[in-house]
Amino acid sequence: MDDDQLLALCHRAVDAVPVALAPVEDWRPRGERPGQYAIDLLADRAVLEVLGEAGIGVVSEESGVHRPDSPLVAVIDPVDGSTNASRGIPWYASSIAVLDDDGPRVAVVANLANGSRYHAVRGGGAWRGTTRIAPSGCGALREGIVAISGMPNRHLGWAQFRAFGAAALELCAVADGTLDAFVVGTHAALAPWDYLGAMLVCQEAGAVIGELQGRELVTRDHSARRAVVAAATTSLLEELHKAATSGTSPAPS
Repeated sequence: MDDDQLLALCHRAVDAVPVALAPVEDWRPRGERPGQYAIDLLADRAVLEVLGEAGIGVVSEESGVHRPDSPLVAVIDPVDGSTNASRGIPWYASSIAVLDDDGPRVAVVANLANGSRYHAVRGGGAWRGTTRIAPSGCGALREGIVAISGMPNRHLGWAQFRAFGAAALELCAVADGTLDAFVVGTHAALAPWDYLGAMLVCQEAGAVIGELQGRELVTRDHSARRAVVAAATTSLLEELHKAATSGTSPAPS
């Protein structure tokens, strides 16, 4: 399967989510485990159906690992920010990253609330719809607008901060210059499906992304958690990394 076919497959998978959720009037009922909603399960089934027809592997937040020996594996979060979705807060997304042996190859992150959609192909740049994107260029933390996931142990020196509740979209907002940086808080961490799609979008846009404890970000391990940090520039990433790790203990492994 070539890159164009993979990208089209990701778009079809994302397209299936709002179709599956359209008949649902109440998005608040819980799912089968803590932190899960019924809409997560509906969205997951819709995405798995599309990806299953293509025969590629899947690592899903909701349903675990499928066809793990496939040379192509899609890491998916059918509804990132499902608490926002359940409360009618318009900041939630579907995220898909297709991995091969070299890492993320194709990614789509779609804001399900407003229809905007990011995509990236390794070596091909990053896009929001038909517009190629680039980060803000902010190089100093004191000037930065920083998104956080989880609470830091102190003010890290930013100009302002935001906590939106859907990491995939926040990382894409760093990629397109809406935000200057993103960082997880003390003892917080993200799962692979939270960040891998947006990671490729960031990298292809020219933003930089790392891990506060120096761990590898690319993983197919369903249980893995990472302390993700991203920024518009290397200088901003380094400053934010230093501020976030000074006097803190490591995030969960």
